[in-house]
Amino acid sequence: MIDTAKKKEKTVLVCYSNRREAKTRHNEDSLKELKFLAETAGANVVKAFYQENDNYDIRYMIGKGKVDEIAEYVSDNEINLVIFENELEYTRLRNLEQKIKCRIIDKSNLILDIFASNARTSQAKLQVELAQLEYMLPRLTRQWTHLSKQYGGIGSKGPGETQIETDRRMIKKRISILKSKLEKIDTQRKTQARNRENYIRLALAGYTNAGKSTLLNLLTNADVYVENKLFATLDTSTKILTLPVKSDEEVTYMKVLISDTVGFIKNLPHNLIESFKSTLSEVIESDILLNVTDISNPNFEEQLEVVEETLKELGAQSKNIVNVFNKADLLKDTEVIESVRKNYSNSVIISAAKAINIKSLLEMITGIATEIAESRKKINTTSNRENPDFVLNNN
Repeated sequence: MIDTAKKKEKTVLVCYSNRREAKTRHNEDSLKELKFLAETAGANVVKAFYQENDNYDIRYMIGKGKVDEIAEYVSDNEINLVIFENELEYTRLRNLEQKIKCRIIDKSNLILDIFASNARTSQAKLQVELAQLEYMLPRLTRQWTHLSKQYGGIGSKGPGETQIETDRRMIKKRISILKSKLEKIDTQRKTQARNRENYIRLALAGYTNAGKSTLLNLLTNADVYVENKLFATLDTSTKILTLPVKSDEEVTYMKVLISDTVGFIKNLPHNLIESFKSTLSEVIESDILLNVTDISNPNFEEQLEVVEETLKELGAQSKNIVNVFNKADLLKDTEVIESVRKNYSNSVIISAAKAINIKSLLEMITGIATEIAESRKKINTTSNRENPDFVLNNN
């Protein structure tokens, strides 16, 4: 019987840190996250190298001695792939490959590979391809060891054009086509969004693998894809959430829309944020934002800062934000819970997997949604008084 399973690549991780910046960075944690990313992509991580220096090496980023150490390990252990935590410019990438004699990629390239594997809808696939091409364009010279001249002809730039110039022009043309297609999809999405204006809209945001999809499934009885790996969700899923609104006389029900979105990560490549802005529009346009954080992660505070910075970059930092601290069932240190309650306002501690304290979360969401609904009702009433023709036209 022939084994058709894909063989995992033997992989080495590398992380460089400037000594002056090391105090503010959690380098071991960065390597752990990089390892999780690599394993998500299907790599077999066998070793990690870390170096801390005062200055970058202009040729390799890491020092020559460390390069030689990695090169020797790669050669002796038949390593297939080396992944750098740090983003690598073309020149350093070329220099490192010449010394280490192995395929080398950086974290951005790794994330793009994971995105490509997880993209399911046509929109996500277009967004991933756009991000890949924009990442590839400034590094294109790496793909070609030959720069022989081409002959002119119909559809080419003309005599004397190098292969690399042709490829760069073709990639730019493809980028333009992809952007045009995504703009059309975004126009359709905005048309659909106008049909949702009467609904209050919630969006789930947060660090990748914090449990957003699990929470969406729990709240709405949905069947959104869930797996314990990074970036399992790339496509936005929107469901209806029914909230019970209690009054003195009776219980009524309010229907709101709730959407899951792609997770964030430390040092998420800027071109990915740009490419996925149409997906992240659910975050931007939401009335209520549920910022989901994995409280069982030792570095949840740093992850929360990453999410807050990304939300700020998207212009969504001033929304009605509820900090949802998830995976409380995995937390052993009760002091962390007390610290969260003390330091984070408008927050709730839950476990989506075990359905713990979900009632408190729903009550908090219902309270905010009710306030928004009442505010809209007042605005519409005032508008109708000031514009009697508006009332007449809608009777």
